[in-house]
Amino acid sequence: MKVDLFDFDLPEELIAQIPLRNRTDSRLMVLDKTSGEIKHETFQQIKNYFKAGDCLVLNDTRVLPARLFGVKADTGAKIEVLLLKQLEGDCWETLVKPAKRVKEGTEISFGEGLLTAVCSGTSEHGGRILKFQYDGIFYEILEQLGEMPLPPYIKEQLDDRERYQTVFAREPGSAAAPTAGLHFTEELLDELRGLGVHIAFITLHVGLGTFRPVSVDNVLEHDMHAEYYVLTEGTARLLNEVKEAGGRIISVGTTSTRTLETIAGIHGGQFVAGSGWTNIFIYPGYEFKGIDGMITNFHLPKSTLIMLVSALAGRENVLNAYTTAVNERYRFFSFGDAMLII
Repeated sequence: MKVDLFDFDLPEELIAQIPLRNRTDSRLMVLDKTSGEIKHETFQQIKNYFKAGDCLVLNDTRVLPARLFGVKADTGAKIEVLLLKQLEGDCWETLVKPAKRVKEGTEISFGEGLLTAVCSGTSEHGGRILKFQYDGIFYEILEQLGEMPLPPYIKEQLDDRERYQTVFAREPGSAAAPTAGLHFTEELLDELRGLGVHIAFITLHVGLGTFRPVSVDNVLEHDMHAEYYVLTEGTARLLNEVKEAGGRIISVGTTSTRTLETIAGIHGGQFVAGSGWTNIFIYPGYEFKGIDGMITNFHLPKSTLIMLVSALAGRENVLNAYTTAVNERYRFFSFGDAMLII
């Protein structure tokens, strides 16, 4: 299967650079995954497509202000560090710029010594392993010194860093937001609960591999990145009860989808509490075992994310929907509009 099958023309001006003032003001395209029929709504109207007994599954990961700016302790040379993944204790896998200045043993100082790090080795794709030293609580220091690691296609500065967090974000660990969840407000979630819709949470810490382009011609040759997930006993029990009662499980975002499909795939369509790493790669031909529908944003051409969406709704239906989105001037990517596939 060729990667070019998932290409489409996207005018650069449709890439949303800033979030809307009100989260639910985003536009919503509703795509029938069987017929390909399209409807145009606003996100506030999404509640009209749920019924009592359905379950909405949200990713409660919280984005770390993971971009740090420091200096080499010996020369004062400027160094930029991006935290990717916590390995053990205070050791992190990172990307550093310029990488050639950071060798094993190099010490970096942040915030005039409030936080320091020593390079203890290298990782794949030119990364560096850094061991941090500090007094106090690491995440509190990070909130003080760090900046949000916005995706590379967003050029504007973000005035309010909470706008790159979902309103239900609570488990710190992501290098990027689960952006389909950015459209929800607490008021909208309460309205859904009032309709008898179950609201459930999983955790998957989003890595920067989400933005890594597919560099091979054949989809089957792509090496999918791994991300850490957690499913609690309570959520697993609720999801199983919803399925047994005939309700639909609607995942919010590709991150929730990958988590649920990983677990359901391991356990024959059932949900079992647990945690671990998933590198599941979903593309057309995949049979879904956990979800019945999903909410997602509009994704990059030739990305693993549009492949996942195409697996659920069919490649031709999705590419037609994307052509329609371009023609109707929908906003794309992280701060863009949403699609509901049911």
